Amino acid sequence: MISPTTPPRNVRQLKTLTGTEVKAAAEAAIKLNGGLLRLAPCWVPRSFLQPGQRLKLDPKDLYAFGLDRGGIDERWFGSTTEAANDNRTPDEGLSYVVYENSRFTLREAIAAVGANIIGDRLFKTYGKWPVYSKFFDNMGPIPHHMHHDFPLAEKVGQQGKPEAYYFPPQHNNVDNNFSYTFFGLNPGTTKEEVKQCLRDWNKGDNGLLDLSAAYRLRPGTGWLVGPGILHAPGSLCTYEPQWGSDVFGMYQNLVEGRPVPWDLLVKDVPADKKQNIDYIVDQLDWESNVDPEFKKNHYLSPIPVGDTAAQGYVDRWIVYGKVNGKQYFTAKELTVDPGTTCTITDKGASSAIVVQGEGYMNTLRVSSPKMIGFTELTEDEVFITEAAATKGITFKNTSTTEPLVLLRYFGPDTNPDAPNVGDYKKIKNK
Repeated sequence: MISPTTPPRNVRQLKTLTGTEVKAAAEAAIKLNGGLLRLAPCWVPRSFLQPGQRLKLDPKDLYAFGLDRGGIDERWFGSTTEAANDNRTPDEGLSYVVYENSRFTLREAIAAVGANIIGDRLFKTYGKWPVYSKFFDNMGPIPHHMHHDFPLAEKVGQQGKPEAYYFPPQHNNVDNNFSYTFFGLNPGTTKEEVKQCLRDWNKGDNGLLDLSAAYRLRPGTGWLVGPGILHAPGSLCTYEPQWGSDVFGMYQNLVEGRPVPWDLLVKDVPADKKQNIDYIVDQLDWESNVDPEFKKNHYLSPIPVGDTAAQGYVDRWIVYGKVNGKQYFTAKELTVDPGTTCTITDKGASSAIVVQGEGYMNTLRVSSPKMIGFTELTEDEVFITEAAATKGITFKNTSTTEPLVLLRYFGPDTNPDAPNVGDYKKIKNK
């Protein structure tokens, strides 16, 4: 019998449940707060990047995985996807559900009682929660890279990865070193030019960015990026809904003086193609990369879900649109004014992170922490089951001075009424 005590602050002091224990605990956790699951922070390091220090992680814990693993520059939300890092810990990238004095992975919970968490449609179609989101936060830019499409990823036993970005103002009080993102390739660029960059991998800067253009990043906006599109994310802290995959290839060999090994270019390339430059370049979605109207076809600006500001709250679409005709994910940002209570219904399950303020979701207390220790539990991350979402969740802002703000992302085809890329202009022009 699980003791109904307050969980310890240290996540490592929780009892880790496995096997048959998970089903009973998951069912009990779902009932406890009207279909809301408390999640523990999930930290992920990257060996080739420098942390931007805006994740609210205690500075002394930036290298908690060890200096050889690199600094922690990512926090993953509602994740059932393992991080594709060398020398990774067994559960790296997996979110844990916290119930009383125990924990179990969200992946195990969905395997045990899946439809009760993500709904019948997603569970029957995918058998899992097929998406996740993260904050990635770096001092400088990430190398110009791409994520493989589904047929290419399948050749190495993985899945493709479309993704989207939103730059939350609450996590971007400073721009850090380079708040610009290179996207795609300049119109008129040839495949031979890119191949030459790869041939020059060991000759110093391979000049790939000479073939691309950078866009200034602005907090409160975002981008939708499909597989096969080169991108070198800038130094804003980024909320990134994406497909449940960690597949990628780095095409830039030198970033801020830091070399990128060839291995990261061909990490997800078949063994017999790792030196085949023609194959590597053909992985790119060429038409999308050289699109002369790239911003028009990929830029996102928030769109209000409804006219509710006079009622003390605003829900906004922050990630929307389709990639190659399919809606892989969507995301919203809810802002609740001080002292306001509102009820929000959604069409499906979502994973939520509180980025400002404090209050309640149903009977579950939520708050945005000032600083988080590596092993500490928080009150800022919640998984919303489909039943809870469709019934409606009551949000209450208990602060008298600041708004309660949270971001939540949804799975594929959950929001057929979501806007299309470019629809923000219709609002702006009214």
